Amino acid sequence: MKVLVIGAGGREHALGWKAAQTPNVETVFIAPGNAGTAIEPKLENVNIGVEDIEALVAFAKDNNIELTIVGPEAPLVIGVVDAFRAAGLPIFGPTEAAAQLEGSKAFTKDFLARHAIPTGAYANFTEIEPAIAYVREQGAPIVVKADGLAAGKGVIVAMTLEEAEDAIKDMLAGNAFGEAGSRVVIEEFLDGEEASFIVMVDGENVLPMATSQDHKRVGDKDTGPNTGGMGAYSPAPVVTQEIHNRIMEEVIYYCSRYGI
Repeated sequence: MKVLVIGAGGREHALGWKAAQTPNVETVFIAPGNAGTAIEPKLENVNIGVEDIEALVAFAKDNNIELTIVGPEAPLVIGVVDAFRAAGLPIFGPTEAAAQLEGSKAFTKDFLARHAIPTGAYANFTEIEPAIAYVREQGAPIVVKADGLAAGKGVIVAMTLEEAEDAIKDMLAGNAFGEAGSRVVIEEFLDGEEASFIVMVDGENVLPMATSQDHKRVGDKDTGPNTGGMGAYSPAPVVTQEIHNRIMEEVIYYCSRYGI
């Protein structure tokens, strides 16, 4: 069996390493991979970018790939899963429609609000002046988020109005995060713990996995700007059985109902 893993990070290294331990897996191709995957037994890097969907589909066909696993968000939000399925190729990951929840913070906030799933107060903006007027009305601390994908770095926790206004100008003027920052979500500052609860779903069946808690700020003692993650641990004690049940019953229900 041949497997293709799409991505270039530590996540894809871990996925490839684990897949290679399966006895019937002959080779795990990583596109494009990294220096670590290049030296792993049974792993082979392939020089194809994660967003080159046409080339990825062609490679999977030409090399008789029996399973493709997608790591990063970027190819998911542009429809890599849809393209593979259309070509009759098995692939693990959400469709383009489902990936909107990851690809657009504004879409996700609107989805949560529409279905009365608890979320912080927020507003979406594409122009600088209304956004600044809103933060002045709300006060600081406040959170400014680039709407699109920004490698985990598109969230600014502004402790002062000056920081919030600077973040808005940087994003909406196109200086920070490019197209991802062309719309911003300005959100209520919530002080507390954050946890991730991961489940696998196919529209009908739900398989809950372990909870986890990652640490995003670059500096020790939770200081500095956010990153994609500096480290994590699992399980996360903050996710109680009550929270577990609400996620399963509310979030997953509405995602399934609306084909997300």
